[in-house]
Amino acid sequence: MTHALGLGLSVFVVIFLLELPDKTALAALLLATRHRPLPVFLGAAAAFLIQSMVAVIAGSIFALLPREPVRIGAGILFLVMAALLIRQNLKQAEAEEAAEVEREERHHRRPFLTAFTVVFVAEWGDLTQLATAAFQARYREPLIVFTAATLALWAVSAIAVVLGNRLGTWIPERPLQFAAAGVMVLVAIALITGLLG
Repeated sequence: MTHALGLGLSVFVVIFLLELPDKTALAALLLATRHRPLPVFLGAAAAFLIQSMVAVIAGSIFALLPREPVRIGAGILFLVMAALLIRQNLKQAEAEEAAEVEREERHHRRPFLTAFTVVFVAEWGDLTQLATAAFQARYREPLIVFTAATLALWAVSAIAVVLGNRLGTWIPERPLQFAAAGVMVLVAIALITGLLG
């Protein structure tokens, strides 16, 4: 029980911190400034549900490999993701996400479909999806990893939708990027050295 709780909490915190400054959270925030919050949240939540399932399935396939290389590989993946997060150009990502939201809004006048489509497409190969797959490959606990990752993604979506465009002025994105990268480096070191069992 303690292992399950600890693992669930670890997955939740890492995915939450990764998603908070992510483009999909920004998309939900932008959509929430133009539409009613509930359909935006439900669309994003449905997309995250499917993408978490895909990540856990991918991680389960990697889990078929021997444990030691998977542990080290997962640690290296977290280091690579931290480096990518630090190098990410926030201004360009914001502009691209705003343009994507505009395009989808022209195609779908309904906020649920717009939110679902934007989040579903943006999450393919996203850092949170890779991190979820890495957790599953390392720990082989599909229910815990899926539940914790999905709840973290939903929590960020809820924050973005509820706070709307105010979130961007209250919490600068750059410090969130560095905080998420720092957590990933710590997780990577713990995985590679074997501290995270």
